Amino acid sequence: MKEISTEKRKRGRPRKNADQNVSIAASTVKRGRGRPPKAQTSVQMPINDPVLKKVDASDLLYKPINVWDNSDFNKNKILSFSEGYKAFMNKAKTEREFIKESIALAKEKGYKNLDELNDAKLNPGDKVYRVIKDKLMILSVIGSRPVHEGTRIVGAHVDAPRFDIKQNPLFESTDMAFFKTHYYGGIKKYQWVAIPLALHGVIVKADGSIVEINIGEDEKDPVFTITDLLPHLSKEQYEKKLNEAFQAEHMNALIGSEPMPMEDKDDKDRFKRNILNLLHEKYGIIEEDLISSELELVPAFKARDVGFDKSMIGAYAQDDRICAYPALMAIFETENPEYTAICYLTDKEEIGSVGNTGAESRALENFIADLCALSAEIPYTDRLVRISLDRSKMLSADVNAAYDPNYEGTHDKMNAGYLGKGIAIMKFSGSRGKSGASDANAEYLGEIRRLFNGHNIPWHITELGAVDKGGGGTIAMMIANLGVDVIDVGVPILSMHSPFEIASKADIYATFRGYCAFMKLE
Repeated sequence: MKEISTEKRKRGRPRKNADQNVSIAASTVKRGRGRPPKAQTSVQMPINDPVLKKVDASDLLYKPINVWDNSDFNKNKILSFSEGYKAFMNKAKTEREFIKESIALAKEKGYKNLDELNDAKLNPGDKVYRVIKDKLMILSVIGSRPVHEGTRIVGAHVDAPRFDIKQNPLFESTDMAFFKTHYYGGIKKYQWVAIPLALHGVIVKADGSIVEINIGEDEKDPVFTITDLLPHLSKEQYEKKLNEAFQAEHMNALIGSEPMPMEDKDDKDRFKRNILNLLHEKYGIIEEDLISSELELVPAFKARDVGFDKSMIGAYAQDDRICAYPALMAIFETENPEYTAICYLTDKEEIGSVGNTGAESRALENFIADLCALSAEIPYTDRLVRISLDRSKMLSADVNAAYDPNYEGTHDKMNAGYLGKGIAIMKFSGSRGKSGASDANAEYLGEIRRLFNGHNIPWHITELGAVDKGGGGTIAMMIANLGVDVIDVGVPILSMHSPFEIASKADIYATFRGYCAFMKLE
């Protein structure tokens, strides 16, 4: 950019080369009595200035491209990355399982548990992680610059909509056994009936020992289900509003129908006792142990290729593990960054990011404080943490709704997410008049544009639906409250929050590439 100067040239001073300078001269012109002075400005632009060069009219337009048309993206790499993603998704059906698998991969990559290093000094290039309650994980590669000069954070959530088992769940009725449930997150209830469900989670026994549960994923395992009403008797159900047709309190999971052998004619709870007997034989638990459990019913589906061309992936919980997995892989690809790189995997986003494993907690803040304390060459103070957060930048790695032509009118087509168009950048979230939004500033959005354009990474600008059609939020607002520059950057998906969400393989790979570039951002 040419220098802009308002300095008057002194008499006898040689003129500057017009090709090297743009001069804006401002002078005050005398006006009539009582009239205010007016600044008169003249601008001279050299004819060879790049701004004035003729460009093709088509180059003036904003034209998102399809990722498959990007010559820099090798199709084999797209497909290879997708296979790794599907395999990971099949092993990580809950937030606990996602963190468990992430820990195993991190250890293979040379990451050390920060809480087991006895406050050892951290040096540039060191790789550390922290896990909280087996549901939140933060990984980091220490940069060459001090941590208090800022970090580069990619943050995603690993929880997903599901049906939780209540703490006192087991009952029998009409010669069948059931678990009572309580749905988690924003779901359409009708999507969860009459499908095979798997049971995942942990049970903490009276002695404090933990039993891990995973039933329904192996082909030889039984599955569970929430039954539906046959259409022949659904007249009254059809007349109800969609959100009233399925009563959550009655969405009980069918888990058995065989009784214990009858001991006498007054023998009761035979079906319930048979379930408890089976659980005790296999896991050594009693009914009271279920009170201290976290059990989740999730779709018993594998991640599958979708379409004749196998260009898409269908899977449960792609919101938001489709962003969490690329974020994890991106930090594994990051070596010796200039700024400390952080991958932040949180819990509880689907219910407001609350609790000590959600983004509302001080987990990230405390982690950065420890990095400052263990790596700084100057005495540690709390001010270093504040400075680090103020200078940090973050990508809130969360999905966006892809435009679905089967449901016209839900999006502004000019500002919608699309399958195959690459990374979905969302400047603001919220609903109605941007209520509850995290609204990134234009300067930061411009910086992310330049980053992706500079690395030839396909992206497009998006909003979550048309104005007043609904809306939603991400963890961006929580981290922005700490002073961090944040913007939402993720994968557009179809059928969000359903048991089988759809995404483009090309978009997943583009997102991975984008996160890699960001973590190395100088």
